[in-house]
Amino acid sequence: MITISLCMIVRNEQAVIGRCLDCVKNIVDEINIVDTGSTDSTKEIVAEYTDRAFDFTWIEDFAAARNFAFLQATKEYILWLDADDVFLEQDQEKLMQLKKTLDLSVDAISMNYNLAFDEQNNVTSSITRHRLAKREKGFKWIGAVHEYLEVYGNILNSDVAVSHKPLSHDAERNLRIYENLISSGREFTPRDLFYYANELVDHGKFEKAIEYYLRFLKSKKGWVEDNIAACNKLADCYHNLNLKEQEFKWILHTLSYGPPRPETCCRLGFSFLQKDDLSTGVYWYKKALENVGFQGSAFQNHSYATWLPHLQLAVCYDRLGQFKLGYQHNEKALKYRPNDSRMLANKKYFEKVLNL
Repeated sequence: MITISLCMIVRNEQAVIGRCLDCVKNIVDEINIVDTGSTDSTKEIVAEYTDRAFDFTWIEDFAAARNFAFLQATKEYILWLDADDVFLEQDQEKLMQLKKTLDLSVDAISMNYNLAFDEQNNVTSSITRHRLAKREKGFKWIGAVHEYLEVYGNILNSDVAVSHKPLSHDAERNLRIYENLISSGREFTPRDLFYYANELVDHGKFEKAIEYYLRFLKSKKGWVEDNIAACNKLADCYHNLNLKEQEFKWILHTLSYGPPRPETCCRLGFSFLQKDDLSTGVYWYKKALENVGFQGSAFQNHSYATWLPHLQLAVCYDRLGQFKLGYQHNEKALKYRPNDSRMLANKKYFEKVLNL
């Protein structure tokens, strides 16, 4: 059985840190907590779980803090979490099994990161992150914000999932860090350009976001999934600026990077639905359901490959007068969201039309 060091960076996490540590305390062999300046009771709570607590002066650089935390580890593998992350019960069991069976030839292990859930507790968005890393490899974190762990070698893709369960969020933090970096004259990497543009979109600064997405794509150094995401985000920006032709252009531009992902298919489907070109809309919504294999390990909004295309197909088939097909797709959508008021209303409508 391998040994695991948990390494975390925290600040003012009194509301969630205990919940996080409770879910792993019986699995990991060591808990290392690096505090970057808490003024609440975070440190007192941490002391109930470990005596390996360290202070780190915050320099607005997440990679620097995480690298310092990794230096405190003494076990064979390092697990990292944020304070508002948890392993649900089934994933605690999977992690324990992984710990018992992992071959020491594995250098890093990826896990799903479930970012959001619907009212039925189904995962609605997720991403894959490298969560366990062999300590002796000395892997480093890169990036002041939206940092990533640079790993190589023998990588294992596990079925363990970490669930993100925040109670609050500092919506201004990441944007503030990026703008401070710009003020300091720091040159952005392509990855910085992409994530800064994302922050700008989240704050409604669409014209400036367009500038940075275009700079990112012009670099031609982005990961293909980020390139596709940038095109979709550009489409969103132009949509918000009511520039429909530009919006459609950037949806189409995603196709220059490979087969259409479910999100692109749904976007195209909606564009044709809006034009009342229902047959073409049906074509693209069906493609969304067929192309789930192209989702990759990037950020995934699961709705684009599950209930959403079925719901939209129900709309298309209703307008085409093909009510039975509309009913069938609405039923499939309901399997994902059985309490969705729109789908339940559709069900009553189709049953009345079909005399069911």
